[in-house]
Order: sequence, then C-alpha cells, then structure tokens
Amino acid sequence: MSFSISSLTNSNNTCVPGLIVICGATATGKSNLAIALAKRLNSAILSADSRQVYREFNIGTAKPAIADQQHVPHYLIDLCDPTETFTVAEYQQQAQELIEKLHQGPGKGLGARDWGLGKDREMGKWGDGETAEQSSIFNLQSSISSPLPLLVGGTGLYIRAITRGMKIPRVSPQPELRSQLESLGQSQCYAILQQVDSESAVKIHPHDQVRTVRSLEVFYTTGYPMSKQQGENPPTYPILQIGLDCQTPAHLQQRIEHRTQHMVASGFVDEVDYLCQKYGTDLPLLNTLGYAEFKQHLTGKLSLAAAQELTVLHTRQFAKRQRTWFRACPIIEWFDADSSNLVNRVGQRVEGFLHGSCHSEFPTILP
Repeated sequence: MSFSISSLTNSNNTCVPGLIVICGATATGKSNLAIALAKRLNSAILSADSRQVYREFNIGTAKPAIADQQHVPHYLIDLCDPTETFTVAEYQQQAQELIEKLHQGPGKGLGARDWGLGKDREMGKWGDGETAEQSSIFNLQSSISSPLPLLVGGTGLYIRAITRGMKIPRVSPQPELRSQLESLGQSQCYAILQQVDSESAVKIHPHDQVRTVRSLEVFYTTGYPMSKQQGENPPTYPILQIGLDCQTPAHLQQRIEHRTQHMVASGFVDEVDYLCQKYGTDLPLLNTLGYAEFKQHLTGKLSLAAAQELTVLHTRQFAKRQRTWFRACPIIEWFDADSSNLVNRVGQRVEGFLHGSCHSEFPTILP
C-alpha cells in the first residue's frame, strides 16, 4: 500500500516528528535491521549501548563498522575514553539534544555535512534490486520535513531514559569516593548497595561494578537512594518501539555462538590484549562481558576454546536478562528476528506509524 503526498499532512500541513526504537537481546540482529531501515528512511542511528560510548572497545561491543557508518550516520558512540565515567544522565542529555536537532532537519539542527546521504542512497539503490521510486517507505518519509531518528540497542536503561523521560539524579563523578568504593571490591560494594538501596540492587547484576559504584556514589553524595530519586517526564513526540526476539532459545544460542566466533575471527583477542597492555587488567570495562573471559585466556587461566565457551554461556545468560527487561514493556511490538522478510514486515509497520504521525488526531505519545 502507498500513500499520496497530500495524505501525509494534517490541516496545518505539518507532521509530528517521532522516534523509532529497535530493541531486544544481544545477537538478535538489531543493527542490521536498523541500517536497512535507515537507508530507506534517509535517517540516522542513535546507539543505545552502554559500552559503545567508550573509545577503543570495538569488536567486543559489536560497534558498527566504518563502512556502515559511511552509509548511515551513527551517533552516541566513541564519546569518552575507557578510563572516564559516563553516566545515564549524560547519555540522556546528549541523546535528547540529538533527537531535537534531528527533528529540526538539515540546516536547522545538525549541519548538512552531518546529515549526508550515503553512497548507496546517492546512487538510488536500496538493496534487493529496489529503487527509491519503488520504496513506499522512502516516498512516505521524503514528504516529511523532519528526519526520523532510530534509537537502537540493548541497554534497557538507556532506552527507558529516552522513551519515558526518566528524571535521573545529576550527580557528577566523585573521584575520591569512587576510589574508596572500588578499593573495597565489587562483592562488598554490592552487599552495601543491597542494604542502602535494595530496589536498585535487584536491577543490577552482582558483577556489574560500574553501575554498583555509581548507585553508591549517588547515595553517599545526596543521602538518598538512586531508586527514590527517579521520576518520569515522557517526551511529547510519538514513539514506535520495535522488539526483536528469536522463536526458540536454540535459535538465539546459534546466533550467540556465531557472533562469538565472528568476534574471534575479527581479531578480538588482539583487541583485548591491546587494551590490557594500555590500561591495565584492573580497568572495570575489562571485567565486562566478553572482555573478562578473553582476559583470562591472555593470562593463561583459560584456553581459547574455553574462553569462547564461557563467553557464549555468559552472553546467553545476559540475553535472558535483557529479554526479561524488554518483555516487561507492554508497548513494544515484537518481530521474529529469524524472519526471511523481516525488513519488509517492520517497514510496513513503520509506514503505518509515519502515516499516522502526519494526522492531527495522532496522539502526542503512544500509550
């Protein structure tokens, strides 16, 4: 189904700028789907991944390849050094500012150079033999004055900070306090967090040193638990949330195994070795998923095969927690990650979303 340009505007000849979220567990193909949609929509991708904000952590975080970044603008990656702290509040502020600029369009928010067309789009090619004229999604979006950002990732807290407008405590990093907490060790810090902010502790993995220390930092700086300082101020623009999931655990297992094998083939061992040499093995980020297991391989504690097997196991456990988080959100619309026509199916839903956002009766925010 296609729509005429005249049907895409309301009585004021304007459209409501919106946001599309693509979320789900790790290894479900979120990035590939986002890139395919972004090419059709002439859009940009905003990363919602808590580790992609750090420079030099590339292969283990599945950071988009340079070639993909040349075809589709990517934002909210490589924002800080691995030794720096980057809070949810900082992410929220930068993401909200970017979304506002993208809604304003080229020449108003981001400059034309920042909002450039990719090589494929300049050639009028859209993949699978489709031309721009044949893409109803493109025709629909091209009549909308404001570009449509795609928020893509698996960090649920980042996504909630944007879609629900979480009010996050604005507490700047406290280096001395942080050093004292880190010297106690993660197990003791987590035990303290369970006592002073049990609600936050339930949502944080016992081995997640970064979030544990941050929660304690907020508590000791303000005197109040972080969980008691968070409210909501939802955005007024319409949001479509797309979730990707596998039909069976076995399908996800295969995807995770393939991803881990691809990491190794892409030079992940060398990346971990380089980071250990440059920053030391005590760097908190080197204790996160994938890096921790391969660090043990480099120190002789695990064979390469064992490091891969352990990474697959821990990734599967992490994906299960992600899935639980996202499945608790009733407004996410779910699609089969293994569907052969996934891009077309999601594209049709996006087309309906865009069509609805151009009518005056469209709600300011999805329920």
